[in-house]
Amino acid sequence: MVNIKEGDLYLVHLSVHGLIRGQNLELGRDADTGGQTTYVVELVEALGRMKEVGKVDLFTRRVADPAVDPEYGEPTEQIADNVRIVRIDAGPSEEYLYKEHLWDHLDNFVDNALAHFRAEGRTPDLLHSHYADAGYVGTRLAHILGVPLIHTGHSLGRVKRRRLLATGLTREQIEARYNMSRRIEAEENTLATAERVITSTHQEIEEQYALYDHYQPEQMRVIPPGADLNRFYPPSEAEGDPRKAPIAAEIDRFLNEPDKPFILALSRPDARKNISGLVTAYGESPELQDLANLVIVAGNRDDIADMDDGAQEVLTDLLLLFDRYDLYGKVSYPKHHKADDVPEIYRLASARKGVFVNPALTEPFGLTLIEAAASGIPIVATEDGGPRDIVGNCDNGLLVDVLDTDAITEAIRKVLEDDDVWETYARNGVKGVRTHYSWEAHSRTYLDEAVPVIDRSGLLFRPELRRKDSVYRDRAIFTDLDQNLLGDPDSLPEFVERMRRNRSTASFGIATGRRLDSALRALRRNKIPEPDVLITSGGTQIHYAPDLTADVAWARHIDHHWMPRKVRKLLADTPGLELQPPAEQSWFKISYYYDPSIAPSMDELNSLMHREEMAVNIMLSFGQFLDILPIRATKGLAVRYVTDRWGIPIDQTLVAGGSGADEDMMRGNTLAAVVANRHDEELSQLVDLERIYFATQPFARGILEAIDHYDFFGECRAPEPEEKETESAET
Repeated sequence: MVNIKEGDLYLVHLSVHGLIRGQNLELGRDADTGGQTTYVVELVEALGRMKEVGKVDLFTRRVADPAVDPEYGEPTEQIADNVRIVRIDAGPSEEYLYKEHLWDHLDNFVDNALAHFRAEGRTPDLLHSHYADAGYVGTRLAHILGVPLIHTGHSLGRVKRRRLLATGLTREQIEARYNMSRRIEAEENTLATAERVITSTHQEIEEQYALYDHYQPEQMRVIPPGADLNRFYPPSEAEGDPRKAPIAAEIDRFLNEPDKPFILALSRPDARKNISGLVTAYGESPELQDLANLVIVAGNRDDIADMDDGAQEVLTDLLLLFDRYDLYGKVSYPKHHKADDVPEIYRLASARKGVFVNPALTEPFGLTLIEAAASGIPIVATEDGGPRDIVGNCDNGLLVDVLDTDAITEAIRKVLEDDDVWETYARNGVKGVRTHYSWEAHSRTYLDEAVPVIDRSGLLFRPELRRKDSVYRDRAIFTDLDQNLLGDPDSLPEFVERMRRNRSTASFGIATGRRLDSALRALRRNKIPEPDVLITSGGTQIHYAPDLTADVAWARHIDHHWMPRKVRKLLADTPGLELQPPAEQSWFKISYYYDPSIAPSMDELNSLMHREEMAVNIMLSFGQFLDILPIRATKGLAVRYVTDRWGIPIDQTLVAGGSGADEDMMRGNTLAAVVANRHDEELSQLVDLERIYFATQPFARGILEAIDHYDFFGECRAPEPEEKETESAET
């Protein structure tokens, strides 16, 4: 290894799009000027303070548009003694272009960056690209200059496309608007070139980068971004009493006993943040209510009615829960707070010996957990994703299954009821953040990874990789949960491993009658990795990995002619029908217990609905559970919707079921499989259909049997009739 002397290194970071300057970043000005710009500016400043580093340049695009600040048109900006921003011309500099419109100008950026290096007379020791467009630039510069490349994706095209499809955009619209194929190809080439890829969490590696052909786990390094310890720190006498801050009065006005400890949650009003789960745990525990107040800081609002549908639903649910559990005087839910109030809120919670709770269903990173820890607050957090890394590094709190309200309650009580536990977790959090999540710690770890790349002692061995023919995955497996995966834990690991091994080719989906929270609970208890898509509540809800993005376009689609109140009123006095508990109901699913001895038959129920001009689907499962859904919603319709949106041929879609509720998934041109279990007789009427395979094995073994039968990861087709006859004869 070459000895790197003090001041030896010249590092160049590339962040092409957005508006970047050293001070007063215009965060939120548009989608291109967000967290990435803050990260790269703070990172280069931190690296400039390291003794090995002599010079750091941040290359970005020069913008001389009269509509933006003239600073963005300056060729260079010195932001520290040895750190500067270098603005490179690329395309029409007098026009600010969004990142989607920069692709045709990136080669200009490359050539002008090369001219800059020649003029300065120095080649960098390392290039580091940020996002796909800079990855394109960095890849070309690395090849031309013979300089090693490190890359940080920040977000990935394959994941972004899935989110965009969920909003209702078509594949064609996404391609035209976002140049998605071009972006993904740039990401693949960047992964093929970069010696290291920096991520924030292990989950990002396993669930996002693994979708790419050039994915190599050995290439990936987790280095979480640094926290600003000048903003987030524990309360102290020198800083003044946080209880006197203006935001404290705004919080306290809701509370009868404001000096009690806080249970604090701070997040966007998003269903995935699962604030309602925390409120339910608090509402059902008199002990928690005696111990502490609950403080919910969920964005800013003037009038809930003016907010988007998702935020409206979340906040309305919270207000209903406050009322159901009569939490008035015990819960605070301020309407407004400024960004500068957030550190004060944390310090107020710390001063009152509180606990910070992140009950999110999925949490890719968990920046608020780091901020809370730096402020001296113990944490209770979801065991999913980034919090595992944070608690593992800091030992400053407890991880829980946030779908288990008893577990949430028990964890909070454990922290609040024992002063020694509280003090230990609070102290560990402050120390752990300084050790693992400060910019100094980030820069030290970064250089420990970068130096072996620079001196060539740690270059990546690259085995020959095979690119698949299509840009996107061209086949998918959808399976029921209870009747297919949960009954035989011994066969699950092989199924999971085969899906992991082929995840860049095949999408994996669950289609279940369970609600989303129930399905997630079952997946986690049985250690089944979160699928690419979750179709829940009988086909009425669709959510996509990695962050459970709801398909709002599907919700709009199935709302057609859906009148749930009229359905409930119509069936209110029907013999043999009893509404299931609220936990089994949703806006698009009305669920009953069905007693076949006295209830009307399915034909009679359908006739009743037709006479009343009610367009619905009536689904009976296991002879005793009756679901009424919108006419456009079933598991089979949802599977076809998803595969059509993703561009996956229906005849390359394997659906596996085990009960009558799965029948509509299996009819048609899918590759279908009935696994052997005690309910498979409900599908016996399908036995003569050509494209339906009746497995001899139950549960996951039956799915594996079907994968082999259809050669799903190879030819992916149903055997020809003569092949089937030969198989039978040999048998």
